Amino acid sequence: MYPGREGFVTSAILQRPAYEDSLMHVTFPDDHPVFDGANLTVRFTARVDGEPVECAITAEALEDHFGAHSALESALMAAFDNGRNRIRSVCAEALDQNGGKGVVLHSGLFRVEGMDPDRGTTA
Repeated sequence: MYPGREGFVTSAILQRPAYEDSLMHVTFPDDHPVFDGANLTVRFTARVDGEPVECAITAEALEDHFGAHSALESALMAAFDNGRNRIRSVCAEALDQNGGKGVVLHSGLFRVEGMDPDRGTTA
């Protein structure tokens, strides 16, 4: 821990190499995502130019792309944690495209060309 930094909240700043020309600054606080059973989504917060924006990813997307074996809360939350970086990357691009309004990330969005800056690269 850092002395004198009690209560200091850090945010993950998304590296955005594929869309450097964006006029918005998108970050994701370290808040825990929330399961929304009524809508079968996992909700999370993004910050666009410092303002909170509510976003979500569907159970279907978590099953199709991040290994959730069912739509149960525990499976969806584990899949979200495992795919957090890619989810944030696609979310940042979607926010950039819609002017910073809240988004719901559906399965098909992860297959759209240009929505994932790491697509097609190898480690």
